[in-house]
Amino acid sequence: MRKWSGTRASGEGKEWQGSRKKWRVTRGKDASRDESQMFSNHSTPGPRHSLLGGQAKGGIDNAPNSPKMAGMEMLPRIMESRIRQALQRQKSVLLLGPRQTGKTTLLKPLQPDLLLNFLRPEVRQRYERAPHLLGAEVEALGKRTRGDRALVALDEVQRVPELVNVVQDLIDRKVARFILTGSSARKLRRGGGVNLLPGRLVPMRLDPLSLAERVPPTIEEALVYGSLPGIALVGNDAAREEDLRAYTTLYLEEEVRAEALVRNLGRFARFLQLAALEAGGISHFRGIAQELGVPHTTVAGYYEILEDCLIAERVEALSQSRTRKKLTKSPRYLFFDLGVRRAAADEGPRPPVRVLGAIFEQFVGLELLRATRQTRENVGIRFWRDPDGPEVDWVVVTEDRWLPGEVKWSEAPTERDTRHLQTFLSEYSKASTAVVVCRTPRRFKITPKITAVPWQEIPRLVEQLA
Repeated sequence: MRKWSGTRASGEGKEWQGSRKKWRVTRGKDASRDESQMFSNHSTPGPRHSLLGGQAKGGIDNAPNSPKMAGMEMLPRIMESRIRQALQRQKSVLLLGPRQTGKTTLLKPLQPDLLLNFLRPEVRQRYERAPHLLGAEVEALGKRTRGDRALVALDEVQRVPELVNVVQDLIDRKVARFILTGSSARKLRRGGGVNLLPGRLVPMRLDPLSLAERVPPTIEEALVYGSLPGIALVGNDAAREEDLRAYTTLYLEEEVRAEALVRNLGRFARFLQLAALEAGGISHFRGIAQELGVPHTTVAGYYEILEDCLIAERVEALSQSRTRKKLTKSPRYLFFDLGVRRAAADEGPRPPVRVLGAIFEQFVGLELLRATRQTRENVGIRFWRDPDGPEVDWVVVTEDRWLPGEVKWSEAPTERDTRHLQTFLSEYSKASTAVVVCRTPRRFKITPKITAVPWQEIPRLVEQLA
């Protein structure tokens, strides 16, 4: 029986025994509990689904005119205004984002003169056979009546990576402006020398709905169902659960199979489940490798696939210190959406209170990442951890200012909850204040330098720092 354990950055640990027969969540010296107790009503109606195989009931039906989308609010996206500003400067845009984050929907109000969706087989096959046709068709568009160069949108362009070279030529000759969208940068980066047109495209990323775009009715809803537009905006929980399962089974299988990323899909499916369970904690490649029976380099490659397919994001440790020699250097990985993470981990829709804190910490990290991408300043996210001492969940960093933050599943955190923040403030001159993100209805001072902040105000934290 193989056994390994990992430790979350929040001080919470997990331990797998055997083939996921037990999952213990420990905090300090708390007693372990069987995996079967982790979630009440673990089994959802309908058949259980494997991660990358099996039959998914229903499917993801998020087309604008579909029954599931009927009557749903269509929220404005922050990224739309940024795209418009770039186009007004006669720039082209590379818009990356996971599937179902709203890239195709975002293209329509921009009114491109030519829109090609390469998820459609007949469209993809036409340009696979003859990539040069794109150049001839764009040349024929001419200019818009107001004098702007024609606007061409290529949706999921990574499916025909050869077209990027054609696009490069058209941009260089100022024939047209382009919006290229994709849900995977892997082929664009590595397929036959194709590049991402550095200096020619303004890179942007579309995330699921951020707090700046939509505040969910409850934090529990956000933790369980995530923020993919076509799922978050549906009021029926059963439909949400079905769509999350379908997304995980069908979409991820499609992405992995389409790009021939791995040879053993079953092993990768098992890795995906373990990575989802481990999300938010310190990454332990060797532990997962032992569980899978593969070299740790294989696990590192699997994580790289998740990054390239925009499923997981790496958060680096803040490891610089003049006094501490054992600061953690291993990264943390966050799944791009908490609902997808839960479905990939094969967890049920009702997490017990004792694990909500760890999921809440991931939520705050994701929202901080999204907020940094919505600002024009050079802002990043790190974490700080001394294996033998203090740790800080998240640190928002700029060139000259840092904002450390702890995450607490509490409505009224106390000064005791700030001791690690106080240590951080005493050791780093770039940090003058700190926050505790929690469930308080309004801000309040815990200490003169540390403020309790409602989770709904996360976007403001980044704006104020920038």
